[in-house]
Amino acid sequence: MTKLAFMGAGNMAQAIIGGLIDNGSNPADIWASDPMESQLNELNSRGVNTTTDNLSAASNADVIIISVKPDIVESLAKEIASITSDKLFISVAAGTTTGSLASWLENPAVVRCMPNTPSLVGKGMTGLFASNSVNNEQRQTANTILSAIGETLWFDEESSLDAVTAISGSGPAYFFYVIEVMQLAAEAEGLSLNASRQLVLQTALGAAEMALQSSHSAGELRKKVTSPGGTTAAALTILEERGLETIFADAVSAARKRSEELSDI
Repeated sequence: MTKLAFMGAGNMAQAIIGGLIDNGSNPADIWASDPMESQLNELNSRGVNTTTDNLSAASNADVIIISVKPDIVESLAKEIASITSDKLFISVAAGTTTGSLASWLENPAVVRCMPNTPSLVGKGMTGLFASNSVNNEQRQTANTILSAIGETLWFDEESSLDAVTAISGSGPAYFFYVIEVMQLAAEAEGLSLNASRQLVLQTALGAAEMALQSSHSAGELRKKVTSPGGTTAAALTILEERGLETIFADAVSAARKRSEELSDI
């Protein structure tokens, strides 16, 4: 079994480790390092090796997953650079390029990925990019690790991860916002808080599942449930007149541009 070390034991690291263990990985092959022992207690109870010493954890691993906040990635990378030879690095740190990581780590084998928050419940979407020094076996290893929290999708250009960030990285907040305003609209029509919540959440879940299982595009599915002159058509007319498509396009563009800015910092 490939031995793993997580630098940082926050929510995303906990989700990945939990997914790996649930999928059959041996917790004894996993290390987690974090300066806060409270972050390590749950992992330790599941049999994961835990420590507050980054070098100790990294030394015991074949693959090192960097899951710390972006502002401390550089200092962490330089701290463990002396023991990085022949190891694969996977970074979930937003905005940190593979070039920067390879330079700080003195190791060019870096996979950069952008998971999203549904990963915390095993329904994540992760975009990945590998530097040229990552071989096919290492790519498969990275894919197996990130598949523990949901679906994965590889990209040939690192710049694509800025768009990934804008769509799937920030995307859950867009859907939460739509759910929020639909619930408020339901309450405004006289439905109770509980009824509004159940109706909206189950409708969102069902629509997503239909889209996943169908061979039709979302646009085609929308047309199939929109009878001319009916209630759905009345609602969609308002959304179209108010420019919903333009609003979303502008919002995603703003998120992508901000991701590019953060990568340049």
